[in-house]
Amino acid sequence: MKRIILNIENKEEDFKEFVQEAFNRDILNFLVSKDTFSEFKNIERVKTFSKDTDLECDYVIYEDKYTLEKILAEDTNKKNIGYFKELKSKDDELEIKELSNNPKIDFIIVSAKDWKIIPFENLIADMHNKDTELIAQVESIKEAELMFNTLEIGVDGVLITPKNINDILDLKKIIGTELHIELTKAKVISIQEIPESNRVCVDTTSILYPGEGMLIGSTAMGFVLVHAEVFETKFVASRPFRVNAGDVSAYILVPNDAPESIYRTNYLSELKGGKRILAVNYKGEARIVSIGRVKIEIRPMLRFELEAMKEGKNIIISCVCQNAETIRLVDPSGKAKSVVDIKVGDEILAHIGPGATHFGTAIKETIIEK
Repeated sequence: MKRIILNIENKEEDFKEFVQEAFNRDILNFLVSKDTFSEFKNIERVKTFSKDTDLECDYVIYEDKYTLEKILAEDTNKKNIGYFKELKSKDDELEIKELSNNPKIDFIIVSAKDWKIIPFENLIADMHNKDTELIAQVESIKEAELMFNTLEIGVDGVLITPKNINDILDLKKIIGTELHIELTKAKVISIQEIPESNRVCVDTTSILYPGEGMLIGSTAMGFVLVHAEVFETKFVASRPFRVNAGDVSAYILVPNDAPESIYRTNYLSELKGGKRILAVNYKGEARIVSIGRVKIEIRPMLRFELEAMKEGKNIIISCVCQNAETIRLVDPSGKAKSVVDIKVGDEILAHIGPGATHFGTAIKETIIEK
């Protein structure tokens, strides 16, 4: 689990509100000072960090290498030790790497105000298999997200001074709880040919994998898992970043900022480069990916109408897919099946949706879609 340390050294006017929201979001690591340490005494689960060695915090942070080495040499049993270093040069990078070889040092907090990406790439590559945690001091949520994704492995944690309550909410999102979307079986009850439609290909900036695709539906009643074009054929090369998603009027699941639901919907026609969507695999495991571009072209299509069960009720869902061998839906075993081979009676993986939506957000309203 990635570590988030909130810098609460200064007791601002909204200090208690920040701390309470952090507790609510299960963020329990705090950098404190003499002014704020007393607020955290005797609170279970909370871990306190401080550069003030006089405070009885859970973790002590040293800023001088020689003092740190002296302390470790004098007290071989000393635990919960950290080091803070502002990285300005290659020599600083080498010093951090050297100290990370000492198993008595639990973590190293690194601040890099000029060069950021390359030094942290070097440190992540060197430290990712060591016991010493690499913590990046960051100035913003975007920078935190960048640090967590650098070299894909990312740093072990970040130290950040929250600017407002939304920062705490956004921090929790980027380290993420695992996203999961419930999938169920839906039986094909009819197939209709549509001579021409505006078809949307969604090209992501990520590699998609076998068993993975996007959830697409003609109505908000339900969504079908449309597989990514990861397969090589004798006529067409794979496009492992692409999902040939459906017609312009279809819904697609995208990440939701609101806490009550992990997704909302967009029309495929609304998508464009830079937007973020959900990639979902046949187990229902979802991740957020970004769009590089969207291609809209006129193609012949197939409209599938399917029937699924939820709480003893029949739910009718539908989707429109390009009529081509390379477009695949996913069966309950996770196997991709070309739309041209799907027949009435076949079962396909789907997600039962919320029903009524208003500008992509689920609402309790009577709306009939058919």
